Amino acid sequence: MSTKTRKISVLLAVAVIFSMILSACQAPAANQPTQPAEPPVTEPTEVPAVEEPTEPEAPAEEPTEAEAPAEEPTEAEAPAGDASGVSVCQVTDTGGIDDKSFNATAWAGALRAQEELGVEAKYLESQQQTDYERNINAFIEEGCDLIVPVGFLIEADTKAAAEANPDQKFAIVDVSYDPPIDNVLALVFATDEAGFLAGYLAAGMTQTGAVGTFGGIPIPSVTIFMDGFYYGVQYYNQQKGTDVQVLGWDPANPDSGLFAGNFESTDDGRTLGETLLSEGADIIMPVAGPVGLGTAVAVQNAGNAWIIGVDTDWTISAEEYADVVLTSVVKKMDVAVFDATKAVVDGTFQGGTYLGTLANGGVGLGTIADAAPQELLDEVEQVRQGIIAGDITVGGN
Repeated sequence: MSTKTRKISVLLAVAVIFSMILSACQAPAANQPTQPAEPPVTEPTEVPAVEEPTEPEAPAEEPTEAEAPAEEPTEAEAPAGDASGVSVCQVTDTGGIDDKSFNATAWAGALRAQEELGVEAKYLESQQQTDYERNINAFIEEGCDLIVPVGFLIEADTKAAAEANPDQKFAIVDVSYDPPIDNVLALVFATDEAGFLAGYLAAGMTQTGAVGTFGGIPIPSVTIFMDGFYYGVQYYNQQKGTDVQVLGWDPANPDSGLFAGNFESTDDGRTLGETLLSEGADIIMPVAGPVGLGTAVAVQNAGNAWIIGVDTDWTISAEEYADVVLTSVVKKMDVAVFDATKAVVDGTFQGGTYLGTLANGGVGLGTIADAAPQELLDEVEQVRQGIIAGDITVGGN
């Protein structure tokens, strides 16, 4: 082979080698984009963007479903105070939520349930009697777990609503039904027992030999106070040989009883108080909600008289008149409303009747003025024990 031929062969070999090297370099360059290109498409597609968020959504629905059963577990968990989702809804009488009397006392029980049990408490005020039905129905539509109508005057509207809505729970204050309604718990109180004690105390404290009482409207939840007060005075007279008079009420002649005709007007309360004072009474027990606050003004202005509060301890709820409050006939509606609400939370709510008495602490006397002598206080306690034991009859015989 000639020198020229060898040179050509060498050049061809170099060209082939160079071509192979070039191919080897270009192949990876072409394949590299292909490999990374798959991950961005495959990984985001398979990865959680679709599948994993879908899995959390299943748990997310569980709380929603659990909210329905949440009310069943809530009943079991109630002792631990978990009452989320449970609501107690009060329909007031016309005296208003802040009447310093029965509406306010019942509301205190709802607020206690809100604080201690974790329920939601709400109310609707009735400005007039035609509001009762509307307010009850509004709470039924809201899905309230327990509706608490307050006052004897709401009796008929509550009965109609309860019978039309048998799954709706009610706890009505100052009303009982005969026969009982399955979904209504009647919260009633033997205030004649505590009123009897107040009458005995008043008879022992009067300086004029006359005490007085009047009511808001002549309904059973009012006159029961006045009955007890009257008979307490009579019992004192019987035991002591005295003749203390009761102005404004005689159970044997109810048509002659003294009534304001409402539960709102403090002006009426002041006028009736002044009338009783002018007739010689130096201790007055008004059973008329806020109306009685007007009487307290008259008594305070007189300067030589006492007032007996009702429903709540007036030395607390009407502390501006504490200096003239002899005592108060207390009915613990707050405790009854709280207990009814707790029964709903616990899942133990039943219709029927709760009766607050001296024996179970549902009624009693509030703070007694320091002016009452210890001997008289001891006698009042003996009378209380006698009523509880059944040795003393509260009603007239």
